[in-house]
Amino acid sequence: MSGITRTVTFKCGLISCRTLTRLSYIHNIGKEPLQFLTIGTLVQKSASKYGDKTAVISVQDNKKMTFQEILLESDKLAAGFLRLGLQSGDRVGLWAPNIIEWIVTFFAAARADLTMVALNPVYQKQDLEYSINKVGIKALVCPDTYKRIKFYDTLCNVVPEIQESDPGKISSVKVPSLKSVIAISDNALRGAYNYKEVLEMADNIGVKKILKMQNYIQPDGMANIQYSSGTTGKPKAACLSHFQLVNNAYETGKRIELDKANHKICVQVPFFHVFGIVAAILPSYHFGSTLVLPSPMYNSSANIHAIDDHKCSVVYGTPTMFVDLVNQQRKEKRNISPSIALSGGAPCSPQLFRDMKEVLNLTRVKSIYGLTETTCVSFHSLPIEEDEHKTINTVGHLGDHLEAKIINENNEIVPIGSPGELCIRGYSVMIGYWGDEEKTKEILGADRWLKTGDQFILQEDGYGKIIGRLKDMIIRGGENIFPKEIEDFLNTHPDILENYVVGIFHQRLGEEVCACIRVKSGSEFNYNSLLEFCTGKLTSYKIPTKLKIVDAFPKTLSGKVQKFILKQQIEDGKL
Repeated sequence: MSGITRTVTFKCGLISCRTLTRLSYIHNIGKEPLQFLTIGTLVQKSASKYGDKTAVISVQDNKKMTFQEILLESDKLAAGFLRLGLQSGDRVGLWAPNIIEWIVTFFAAARADLTMVALNPVYQKQDLEYSINKVGIKALVCPDTYKRIKFYDTLCNVVPEIQESDPGKISSVKVPSLKSVIAISDNALRGAYNYKEVLEMADNIGVKKILKMQNYIQPDGMANIQYSSGTTGKPKAACLSHFQLVNNAYETGKRIELDKANHKICVQVPFFHVFGIVAAILPSYHFGSTLVLPSPMYNSSANIHAIDDHKCSVVYGTPTMFVDLVNQQRKEKRNISPSIALSGGAPCSPQLFRDMKEVLNLTRVKSIYGLTETTCVSFHSLPIEEDEHKTINTVGHLGDHLEAKIINENNEIVPIGSPGELCIRGYSVMIGYWGDEEKTKEILGADRWLKTGDQFILQEDGYGKIIGRLKDMIIRGGENIFPKEIEDFLNTHPDILENYVVGIFHQRLGEEVCACIRVKSGSEFNYNSLLEFCTGKLTSYKIPTKLKIVDAFPKTLSGKVQKFILKQQIEDGKL
């Protein structure tokens, strides 16, 4: 590469990094080798190491399981899957909230060499039909019902033939791949196997077959299909291997410091997303942590109660979840003192980090950054960071065994400290999108560099800062404006709970800046309040010229704000 004058090796935290001077490229070689093993082997090792230690607590139904019990039940279910006629590589859909059976089913699929397809529990008819057909799901595991969510009824709307079929013999023109439904229910449902019934299909011969299979399942084989958030269209199906999931989980667990103490983790995030699988479930099997499930579906009151009642030392959540948790704690004033909070899934403002630390009585706050397409985490806070500025103003340090570079619109690497598009290369980059070679090639080159679509700054010490999504950048009268800078500033206002900034059409300037804000109950916040707060603190062209007070934001089924819909609603006069 031209313009590079020297190579520098330096220490950053506990990690040796090799970076090329002046250009935004870094390779974090790490200190430990990657682990060539499958998810099934990891579960077996954890059962041997942690045995009778509690692996998971389901608060709502007062149920616990140990690491050994999880392995035994997973193997019984895996043997049951084989009795149903499922074969290596078949896709099994897992459509459920955060219940213990989710974890067991996930591991059972891995132990039986099946590919688990994670489905959002709030999927409706259209989403469910699309997801089954996209990857050819052969068996679907789901509850009968949970509160207002009618899983079986929704499924019957997609596949009415279920109610006229024998279990395992579904035949549908609309979803031709689906043959079996396994219902997590105490009720007998037409056309479906019962979850407990499938467990009971297992015999000693079947379980021994599952044990023997572990010697032949390939770590590089596909273990999980994750649907992207679909913020701009139909979700794409990212394919992830055992090797990627196991190693990204290990690196994440170490950065969270799960290897330093026995932790109980309050899991606010849903299991169906990579955050739930790679940052929550799998690290606990590397390090023997206990997962605490406050409620099957997100509930901020249940979360604060679980942290208190079960003395959780670690809390996982998205920024929105922590906004709710902070507000809940301000109301309840519980005697809690978790040591670590991990925020991910979306950028977290510095003000929210400060509020989390103060109100939740935290010792440390940590952030993670990544994509479904990079398994989960690419940048994360180092185990011990004495400089709080790095914690609250960056997304952390590049992960072990990964390369990162920042490029401009001509695919040229920009100087260190300059903004551009973040690209990632390494073990965690997905296999590709299922059945979509064209979309895969759009973001993943033949050189295995993956374009993230995020506007990013890489610092010389290996830390990174998100400026925003490339497609969200506002161009006002020729000035480039990054909404995240404005959003972070507005979040420091005491009346603002949450805000998102979008560019809306302006005849003369091209775009103008519009702030969409959710305020505290009873607040009289208006545009004059906004103008007064921003004047003298934000550069004049960055000050929003429009304000919309909202009760909620349009979001994807995985909870990400859909700015393009927000923008459209404003321009169409619907907001």
